[in-house]
Amino acid sequence: MGDPSSPTGVDSPPHPVDIVVSDEQTDVAIDAHRWAALAAAVLRSEGRSGELTLTFVDRDEMAALNAEHMGAEDATDVLSFPLDAIDDPVDPTASAGGPVLLGDVVICPAVAAQQADGHAGTLDDELALLVVHGVLHVLGHDHAEPDQTARMRALERALLETHHWHGPAPAGFTQEQDH
Repeated sequence: MGDPSSPTGVDSPPHPVDIVVSDEQTDVAIDAHRWAALAAAVLRSEGRSGELTLTFVDRDEMAALNAEHMGAEDATDVLSFPLDAIDDPVDPTASAGGPVLLGDVVICPAVAAQQADGHAGTLDDELALLVVHGVLHVLGHDHAEPDQTARMRALERALLETHHWHGPAPAGFTQEQDH
């Protein structure tokens, strides 16, 4: 028996992925299912399976999460919360008795809209970058050191070119802002 279909409408095999998406904000109109499909594509590209939540929140909720988990004031653009550790480092799809709960990605579209012009270039590209960035953090990627930053940005760009733009990045796209 195959895996149940994903609520995103993206086929599951060969790596079963379940994205639970929720739009809990009204500041910026978004297509939550489109962004869930991008998150699923990133997980599949990285050879990962499991469940990921993708939640879009308003500034107040993001500021509260940022204060609680990062000790920072004000809203930020994206927060990632990895959950299950990989049980088998050789086979990242292996899980001890059930689906792997990969983690949560929380995005604030209002912050994304505010920074888009000076960052990714457009709101659409900014949201795509934040989805990819958040998923990569859940999978253990980081940008604390310059070499990590270079690797993570290169992977973000490659994933965006494959799954978002379906070709080269637009001329105005940049990743220079730290998240």
